[in-house]
Amino acid sequence: MARAQERVPGVEARAGKFPGPSLIPALQAIQERVGWLPREELVALSRDVRRPLYEIEGLISFYPHFRTRPPVKVEVHACHDLSCWLQGADRRIAELRDRYGRDADVEVTEVSCIGRCDVAPAVAVNEAPAGATTDLSALVGAARSGTAGEAEPRAYGTGAPWPNDPYAAGAERYRVLGSVLSGELDAARVTAALKDAGLRGMGGAGFPAGRKWELVAAQAAQPKYAICNADESEPGTFKDRQILAEQPHLVLEGLLLGMLAVGAEEGWVFIRHEYGPEEAVIRREIDALRAAGLVGPDAGGSGRRLSVEVFTSPGGYILGEESALIECMEGHRGEPRNKPPFPGVYGLWGKPTLMNSVETFAHVPVIAERGADWWKAQGTNGGTGLKFFAISGHVERPGVYCVPMGSTARQLLELAGGVSGGRALGAIQPGGASSNVLGPDGLDVPLDFDPLAKAGSMLGSGALVVLADGTDLLAAATNVLRFFRDESCGKCVPCRAGSAKAHQILSELLAAGGAPGEVGERIFRLEETMRRTSICGLGQVALGPVMSVVRLNGRGNGHRG
Repeated sequence: MARAQERVPGVEARAGKFPGPSLIPALQAIQERVGWLPREELVALSRDVRRPLYEIEGLISFYPHFRTRPPVKVEVHACHDLSCWLQGADRRIAELRDRYGRDADVEVTEVSCIGRCDVAPAVAVNEAPAGATTDLSALVGAARSGTAGEAEPRAYGTGAPWPNDPYAAGAERYRVLGSVLSGELDAARVTAALKDAGLRGMGGAGFPAGRKWELVAAQAAQPKYAICNADESEPGTFKDRQILAEQPHLVLEGLLLGMLAVGAEEGWVFIRHEYGPEEAVIRREIDALRAAGLVGPDAGGSGRRLSVEVFTSPGGYILGEESALIECMEGHRGEPRNKPPFPGVYGLWGKPTLMNSVETFAHVPVIAERGADWWKAQGTNGGTGLKFFAISGHVERPGVYCVPMGSTARQLLELAGGVSGGRALGAIQPGGASSNVLGPDGLDVPLDFDPLAKAGSMLGSGALVVLADGTDLLAAATNVLRFFRDESCGKCVPCRAGSAKAHQILSELLAAGGAPGEVGERIFRLEETMRRTSICGLGQVALGPVMSVVRLNGRGNGHRG
């Protein structure tokens, strides 16, 4: 993946950043072999690749997945973020520390969201995910003795295809890809179908997918690349995890169609390391594509070279931001770039790069096969197409649901069995941790880009978090702020310092028994500063949930969240 860096006018300076190849896969290989990253191994790597040791140590210090000391036999990582907090994570973490605090073989660590919000409060034992009902003693015992097996992804489907899958159970897949490779279907027609269908990016930004594909295709620079962003790491968000587990064929077909449409030969699925079971599914599907001849030097006999690989994230929520993800793949610290230019023009190794989310790519085959009119007809309440949602928090049946775009939170909540314990609803976050909190009157707002924006929130990552009546909403919003504080990359001062200061102020207010109506002017000023001056979306939205809770209580109407 090594490429020489080029000087391009207007592009953020690369001073102090070494050109490839990326050392992250090499560091991951050492950790997998040894269990951690001993200094002697780093010195040897530095010598072998002729890269300075300080560069390597700078990478390791940034990424949380890298270990700088020998691990204990059993690492128990317990999530403390919103969906798990709502289900008693604090109590479970205290119980784990009481049980294993004096056990030399076990280390209990609080961590950010591990993408298992549907089984909250979630933990991972030596990276094997476990939910609230898992026999943790047995899992810890197996890890202690080295007899733990491979974790399997959870399946929600009944065996029948999800609504966005054009392939019947047992039917031959990759029909659309085969048609493009054979010349029967022009790849440009796939792009046109996406434009006509109005498909927008499902990772949070909502940029029109067809326009993005056209933009990359129009670039003259070569080579071009394509990346599937499978690094969803926001609390409450786990829909892409389930798509990877149950629809790997659609994700990869969409990615490959994108590569053919824009003229890319190399593509990657960039996946968070916590998704080990799902990564195994994707790797098996890629192997099957190679065996079928649909990926390789002469894909499908077309004379086209198509290469797809998996890049495992070394950790960090910030890598979900597209330019930070690219920085990581290039082997740098995962800090967002200043924009423009955008990745479609200047992306991986300075070349045009197509990047879409898991769900976006998974919708491409059905649109290409059934057409834009079919896709548009699937929506409701003015919405277009289908949408996957993850539902968690105070709900009877947390999980992943595929519904018409424009469905309401009330309809989703009914599918999920209602508020747990028959309680009344207190509030919802309709689009994950980044989205502003809505009260019960937001239940009938269509879950779509524009209606939610008008209601003061956003569709975001497609994660509906339900909060029952009686929940301390300020404490919940402060929990979200803690996540953003912990996951800030630290590149820009407003986000790094502002999130820490705001969390301190709010924590002190909560400790004193304070309520949303007592949030002071300092928080308003911090929110405005972070929103206006942070480089990327993390700092821009970190205080949004807090401000929305304040507005629900009748304050702050002159301030935007």
